[in-house]
Amino acid sequence: MPGVLVVYYSKTGNTEKMAQEIAKGVLSEEIEVQVKKVEQTDAKELLDYDGIIVGSPTYFGTPAWEIKKLFDDSVRFYGKMIGKVGGAFTSSANIGGGNETTIISIIQMMLIHGMIVQGTTDGGHYGPVAIGSPDEKVLKECRNLGKRVAILIKKLKGGK
Repeated sequence: MPGVLVVYYSKTGNTEKMAQEIAKGVLSEEIEVQVKKVEQTDAKELLDYDGIIVGSPTYFGTPAWEIKKLFDDSVRFYGKMIGKVGGAFTSSANIGGGNETTIISIIQMMLIHGMIVQGTTDGGHYGPVAIGSPDEKVLKECRNLGKRVAILIKKLKGGK
């Protein structure tokens, strides 16, 4: 059965709340999901999943260094993540605080690995963004991201 890893860094708990909602979206499609803090994740684990969704607070318009380190460590698996489905999400303190650049940074790292990333016409086009604590609108976007990743995995695996 295909699985999804939701890996995140969270200092205040906002990004963690988003990760938990994303997992609910994955589960709604009856796909296994594991939610892990980046500090407890080894880069080798990225190989074990069909989908990887990564979340980080926005720091100076980029992901937290812990997220960047995970991808830096994953370079030893270059070429082995081709075709995995990816997604990204972030939280920040301010509108225009570098939210989209943070998500794009995560997506760029996924694309360099040959991963497949699907955008959306609803809400955050690149991925969910919370300003402070995620409100219900953002939590819904999180569930939708998890669901979209799970559906894409099923399509790529030949399912419905």
